[in-house]
Amino acid sequence: MKPMNRRAFLKTMAAGGAAIGVGNLAACTSMKGIAEPPALAPGPVVSVVRIEKGKLDHAVSEAVDLLGGVETVANGKERILLKPNLVSPDIRNVTKPEVVRSLAHLLQRSGKEVLIGEGSAAAAPNYRPEIFGSVCRTTDVEMLEAIQRAVFDRVGYSELSQSLHIPLINLHTGEMVAVSLPDGFVFKEILLHRSLVESDLICSVPMMKTHGLAGVTLGMKNLIGLYPGQVYGTVRSSVHRLAATVEASGTASAIVDMVRASQVGLVVIDASMAMQAQGPTVGGGGRLVAMDLIIAGTNALATDMVAAHLMGFQPDEIATFSWAWKAGLRPCQLDEIEIRGGDLHRLGRHFERPRITPWEAIANWGPPC
Repeated sequence: MKPMNRRAFLKTMAAGGAAIGVGNLAACTSMKGIAEPPALAPGPVVSVVRIEKGKLDHAVSEAVDLLGGVETVANGKERILLKPNLVSPDIRNVTKPEVVRSLAHLLQRSGKEVLIGEGSAAAAPNYRPEIFGSVCRTTDVEMLEAIQRAVFDRVGYSELSQSLHIPLINLHTGEMVAVSLPDGFVFKEILLHRSLVESDLICSVPMMKTHGLAGVTLGMKNLIGLYPGQVYGTVRSSVHRLAATVEASGTASAIVDMVRASQVGLVVIDASMAMQAQGPTVGGGGRLVAMDLIIAGTNALATDMVAAHLMGFQPDEIATFSWAWKAGLRPCQLDEIEIRGGDLHRLGRHFERPRITPWEAIANWGPPC
């Protein structure tokens, strides 16, 4: 990635014009009539650590240490739910179990109770090649349980659960709790799995990827997987449909609603092997690219902004960031973030962009099973 000095960066940002067409940095200075947002003092911290010689566990530990260690990031938190990105049963498309294992082990050594939860989008029996889009949506509990069991088994998370004695939670099914969100863009109330509500800390552990709806899928986009299938459908078609009445992507506004409803407090991005082009799956046109990085932070927006920058994106290219600013989330600019660890200019690269498709253009994707 070509280095960019502060003057060039600010000039680029001032030009505005988000590629996805939902807003730009003006959202940071016009939220609810506030002329200028309050300064962040001190600014959020994001760590960027190079994985050396394949030692993922060391990189994860160093990334957390640069944030102040487990004692800081999980201060007063005893029950922690880790949310990887397990979109499908293809290991190429998901958060590496080794990254989650390293993080879970680190937390367990500090005496924390750890859970792993996910609500995957697709696996047999809702993967139907003969149906348009190949994936069908369902709210059937029996099918949702079969889908999640297949994903956990095939990408190594069942073995991880057994070896570390960590429960796996199918976030699609079970007892749901209504979480009020009066200022939500799409939802004024979201139903969440009770295990999420009863956890002291939600940690998003995504794989670094591009995405045909959201531009990128990182710590915040990963939280779409918290919308339970028994309420919203496996591929969250109802979520996207409602969000599309608010903004074109049918995704960004619903992501920000979930960020606020879940109150995610830690993001650890698996950028060991990332995905560019038409993510979020290899089968859908994504191409793998080695980054050999772990990126972590306690501010989800800040962490994602740093990760997107490492992928060659400017902040106002990403619809989710624009909607986060509209919600009053901060930071607004990269220079408000304290980077610890690696040099962004040296470690970044220009990712091949996905073709951004408004939800309306693929609204028939994910028909009922």
